[in-house]
Amino acid sequence: MRRINERTYERKNDGTKKLFLSSSVLQSFRSDPRGYALIFLLVVGGITVLLISSLLQIVLSQKRLGSMRSARTLAFHIAEAGIDYYRWHLAHAKADFTDGTGGSGPFVHAFLDRTGVRLGEFRLAITPPPVGSTLVTIASTGVTDQFPEFTRTVRTTFAIPSLAKYSFVGNERNRFGSGTNVYGPIHVNDGIRFDGVAYNLVTSEKEQYNDTDGDDCTPSKLDFGVHTCVSPADPTPPAAVPDRPDIFKVGRKFPVPKIDLDGLITDLSALRDKATADGIYLPPPSNALAYHLIFNPDDTVSTLYVTKVYAPPNKCTAPASQPGWGLWSINSETFIKRRPLPANGVIFVESDAWVDGQIDSARVTVAAARLGSGVPQTSYANIIVNRSLLYTNTDGRDVIALVAQNNVLTGLKSNTTIRIDGALVAKNGRVGRYYYSSYCGGEYVRNDITLYGMIATNKRYGFLYTDGTGYRTRTLLYDGNLFYNPPPSFPLTADAYTLLTWEEQK
Repeated sequence: MRRINERTYERKNDGTKKLFLSSSVLQSFRSDPRGYALIFLLVVGGITVLLISSLLQIVLSQKRLGSMRSARTLAFHIAEAGIDYYRWHLAHAKADFTDGTGGSGPFVHAFLDRTGVRLGEFRLAITPPPVGSTLVTIASTGVTDQFPEFTRTVRTTFAIPSLAKYSFVGNERNRFGSGTNVYGPIHVNDGIRFDGVAYNLVTSEKEQYNDTDGDDCTPSKLDFGVHTCVSPADPTPPAAVPDRPDIFKVGRKFPVPKIDLDGLITDLSALRDKATADGIYLPPPSNALAYHLIFNPDDTVSTLYVTKVYAPPNKCTAPASQPGWGLWSINSETFIKRRPLPANGVIFVESDAWVDGQIDSARVTVAAARLGSGVPQTSYANIIVNRSLLYTNTDGRDVIALVAQNNVLTGLKSNTTIRIDGALVAKNGRVGRYYYSSYCGGEYVRNDITLYGMIATNKRYGFLYTDGTGYRTRTLLYDGNLFYNPPPSFPLTADAYTLLTWEEQK
């Protein structure tokens, strides 16, 4: 150990040195307070530097965190801007789902601020509608240039509403008898007598009308545009409209604006053109009466010639008020072929057509018409369903439309319990069943019919008559999927796309 200027160093074995202050130095610190002050200042100064450094790190971290949060918010707004952009694009090009490129995407657009400075971009992934539908899905991902690792994605669906806004829509006055249950909106461009149970809104264009049915509960008097004869029967105008939640579960409303069915219901000649171009076209049969179509769950349809129909027994005659009456039931037929469902989903039959079977994840429109300037109305084509026509899936994947130039019918020998899935459209005639008396055979009374989809009928609908002939129980179930996801080439009620769903994807 050696002494240097009152400080002593001891060399250790590892070569390092350890400082010792001499007693005189220590004494100087004790006798002079400035020594303590120096030590205190050194300690406080060190702590202060440490705190300032820590605070600076916190401030910088908070600033970065705030910038990151702002970037995430900006990314969200950029994603929404992408949705707004493509909604605008669809308003000007309804059938363009490739952003004008013809490619498959994703489609990338820069996002600029109001001064033209780029802040980021949105990337669009577009899923076009299924065949015949207008339901388009758009996913927009927003990205900022400052923090490209943080993205936000918004997913939306748009569609154009179709005629299938209603469970039932008709031109002429209609009557829904006891035993009828309807689970969707109803509208008629005339009066409605409703004696069943309506689980949705019932509307009429008429403020009042004269219900002239033979067993009218208010003979020779005007009735409300929507009224019931179920006890206690509705009073007549100008009395107040009573609240009848036992009949109208959601209510009734009248008068309301007319629905132009003539302008909306599908152009049959256009359907024939589509079937000829890329669908299935069945020409007038030369050696048969009509066609029979049987749908199969493997995306095929079997076609047969109807060669003979049942003739009415003695005393089974047509009511004078029902032109075109017949038993409408197949007696014999001949198989033609089984073929895949067409790419555009349109099948056109230039004759009457019987239809039944089952589909699985398919979208089909069947139209039946005899077209031409010389075709009389008495020869307009009908569609007949005597055996069930079914979906495998009721979530919108399966869709059928039956569009008849005249009637959509069930015949005398239709199944006593039957279900028909699909949109039923009678352009000039009616959806229903002809009147069959007891002289026509035991099939004049049937048990249950369930219609899942919607009905559009020009003339008065009906599957039951007041004397009990027809289907005793009628259930009309509304398929809400048809409104924005209708069958191929189904009539639309608007030109613009409507936002259906919006969600942020995590």
